[in-house]
Amino acid sequence: MSKKNEQVQVRRFSKAFVWAHAINAISFFGLYITALPMYTDFFNWMYPLMGGPEGARLAHRVLAVMFITPTFIWLIFDHKGFFLWMRELITWKKRDIAFFSNFVKELFGFKFDHVKQSFFNAGEKINSLIQIFCAILLIGSGFPMWFPDVFPKAVVQWAYFGHNVGFGLGFAVIIGHIYLSVIHKHSRPGGTGVITGKVPAWWAKSHYGDWYDEEVKKGNFPDLDDPKKKKKGA
Repeated sequence: MSKKNEQVQVRRFSKAFVWAHAINAISFFGLYITALPMYTDFFNWMYPLMGGPEGARLAHRVLAVMFITPTFIWLIFDHKGFFLWMRELITWKKRDIAFFSNFVKELFGFKFDHVKQSFFNAGEKINSLIQIFCAILLIGSGFPMWFPDVFPKAVVQWAYFGHNVGFGLGFAVIIGHIYLSVIHKHSRPGGTGVITGKVPAWWAKSHYGDWYDEEVKKGNFPDLDDPKKKKKGA
């Protein structure tokens, strides 16, 4: 691959997605941190940093409202991208099943073949589905915890259990997500996508071949196999 091709960037995510992703990440980790001293006495030393128990609860509730907003930001300012994501989550083909065996090889450093994927690969679809489940569990359980006088006592008690499950599962998935986007060498080039919205063209083509080829046909992306063909406006 020529050095010129290595430097070519293509837009993968809209600015609306970038903002929604950032707000989601900041609010999730903020919720986790503010919940620690409320969860166990081991983290009571954090209370003074948050203005005491009342300050921690207030911060947690503000962040909880913030946690709900990313979906609406993405839907309002980039509805096409949002509905593409929804369609991808319910569309499963042979390439998605084939993805997993090669992903395991890639993860542990063995020789693997890239199976052409659409805009979201099978791993990202699974990640999204788990995150949706966790968000529903966290938000749904959060209301009875916030307004315990409005809900039956049994509902409030189960809400605490559901909240713990949602955060535990969500945190585990996010750690894996961070590892793949920041540390793992084959996936790391795509980490810029959630920060700038753009990724290296060669990486997009190798990891999301079907989507990349479609964009080339539309004239949106450069054809890396034919340097003479440039994207629109180039």
